[in-house]
Amino acid sequence: MATKQYKHLFFDLDHTLWDFERNSELTLERLYNEYNLGQYNIPGLAEFVAAYNLHNDVLWERFRKGYIKREELRWKRFWLTLLDFKIADTALAHELSIAYLEILPTQTALMPHAKELLEHCHSKGCYTMHMITNGFEATQRLKLQFSGIASYFTHIITSEKSNSMKPHADIFEYALKAAGASPEESIMIGDALEIDILGAINAGWDQVYYNPAKAPHTRKPTYEVHQLADLIQVF
Repeated sequence: MATKQYKHLFFDLDHTLWDFERNSELTLERLYNEYNLGQYNIPGLAEFVAAYNLHNDVLWERFRKGYIKREELRWKRFWLTLLDFKIADTALAHELSIAYLEILPTQTALMPHAKELLEHCHSKGCYTMHMITNGFEATQRLKLQFSGIASYFTHIITSEKSNSMKPHADIFEYALKAAGASPEESIMIGDALEIDILGAINAGWDQVYYNPAKAPHTRKPTYEVHQLADLIQVF
């Protein structure tokens, strides 16, 4: 059980509650088939997904550091992926980017036990649940609606809305003001050690590190769980 009574639970979305990897793969598979990408010099769907994920991760890191803008991130991840297979087609990259952003938020796969955990916390009646996500406002809200978990959250704090990003302190301060909460009664639940957990530590919050891969690390989060079901014993 939790060693102190929290009032405000702040959740990350992607990879914590919403199964980003699965939903992204389903979206990329649809694009691969609908745009007949197999006609190009791409060995197969797995290679296409792997190349996209590599470029997406690099560009998101650059975006978090302020080196590139949102629109550049969105289309260049496809442009660079296509270039890996010697497809120099800027128009196709833009088309894929638009279609990806339309389809992705409509996918509904959640992480194991995510709905069960949210329902448990809601049923307790002593918690107000919120979200802090580095995603874009419209996209993240659509994900919540299509996956059926939007109603659990009182405030949804996005990096776009707050004009800041985890792990920077500004987004945590923005979240506290929005929720009318204090750091002492708040806890951050997320999967990204250097983003969710480090950000919360620096903001003076308690944290739950959701680490399903059991990745080794040297941080000392308030709690660490390997499956979301374990949090039912905490809250």
